[in-house]
Amino acid sequence: MSIKNQNTAELKDLIVWEDLSSAQRSFALARPAIAESGLLSQQVENILANVRENGDKALFDLTEKFDGVKLDTFKVTPEQVAAAKTRLTVKRLKAIETAYGQIKRFHQAQISEDIRVETTPGVICTLKTEAIDSVGLYIPAGSAPLPSTVLMLGVPAQLAKCPRKVLVCPPNKSGQLADEILVAASLCGIDEIYSVGGAHACGALAFGTETIAPVNKIFGPGNKYVTEAKKQLSQQVNGFAIDMPAGPSEVLVIADANANAGFVAADLLSQAEHGPDSQVILLSDSRVLINAVQLALEAQLTTLSRAEIARQALQQSRLILTKNLVQAIEISNEYGPEHLIIQTDNAQQLLTGLRNAGSIFVGAYTPESAGDYASGTNHVLPTYGYSKVISSLSLADFSRRFTVQEITREGLSSLAECICELTDAEGLDAHKRAVTIRLETPADADIKSTEA
Repeated sequence: MSIKNQNTAELKDLIVWEDLSSAQRSFALARPAIAESGLLSQQVENILANVRENGDKALFDLTEKFDGVKLDTFKVTPEQVAAAKTRLTVKRLKAIETAYGQIKRFHQAQISEDIRVETTPGVICTLKTEAIDSVGLYIPAGSAPLPSTVLMLGVPAQLAKCPRKVLVCPPNKSGQLADEILVAASLCGIDEIYSVGGAHACGALAFGTETIAPVNKIFGPGNKYVTEAKKQLSQQVNGFAIDMPAGPSEVLVIADANANAGFVAADLLSQAEHGPDSQVILLSDSRVLINAVQLALEAQLTTLSRAEIARQALQQSRLILTKNLVQAIEISNEYGPEHLIIQTDNAQQLLTGLRNAGSIFVGAYTPESAGDYASGTNHVLPTYGYSKVISSLSLADFSRRFTVQEITREGLSSLAECICELTDAEGLDAHKRAVTIRLETPADADIKSTEA
């Protein structure tokens, strides 16, 4: 495959899939490696150890070191939240409220009822769903505030009725959180907010400090330090869970000859501007379309405020010519993208063959941006191929499911032969005795006095 010199060009040349060997195909679909992984792991381990040992002091020291601001407190007060709402323009406030309503409508439909089944007369099995007691919501705040992520995490936590919802977010140079963040949190009923971020905030949520009590599960995207911290903490702290493994953002677009090249380029760039390690891939059976997309990318790049970031991300881009759209489906399923966009004449037909994706956007007028903000679906999605085994974030992630069974004497009697035969097969005598002792005891006997 032919690739342009990465030092002088922004885009890679077209890749012809049919010309690639098996090894070259694997390379073409490889994700960008996370640099300095060994060093990163040690750095995060040191940060977490500091938080575990020193609590609030570590949080203050690390916030000053990494965010460049010295705080006296990182707890956000109700008065600060109320003041934030007064500073927002009517237009900005309406946008946040509209997005909140859209996301709430879609996630509200996911509320599940308990399932009760009498599997045989006298044997009742129930699947119950209960909210996770305490959840931590991590909101990144690098080059811009992300109220959309507050809504994506806060709405399902609110609908699941998690009793305690804790939001953490890195402060700006003034030691404050963006007004949009606070207003979105208020809509979601989040009243425990802390201006602290990074790996140390994750440590606080897992270990607890003098100010921040620990939570059961942490949600939300972040940089490589946050991602590494979540991974380490899930292995260190008993009973502490994370939402999903997360890596740099990615999008894959499948487009045919009739797709709008400008639309395709805009979708690729909307993902590329997230960060220099984002990855964008175009699959098309039309060489003409790919060439047109290349030209559109060059033209649109000149209009972007984050053009330099997008240019760096495009170094990881893949513009792939496939034999046909069936082959494009096969490649997409193998890659398992976070976001998958279909811009073809028969988009619904293609959808039936696509299996592995965090979220799919069908048709020319369904940009990935809609899912990021206001269509209603969740934008917290699995990356790095995890869409093959992990689902997009949903209401279920904020709940836990457990089973309950209640059996009458008659019900146990009807199952006894089955249970005893299987316990014999496995050599578990005590399991068998737990059944037979009940059935050997007269039904009208005093159960309390039954032989142990």
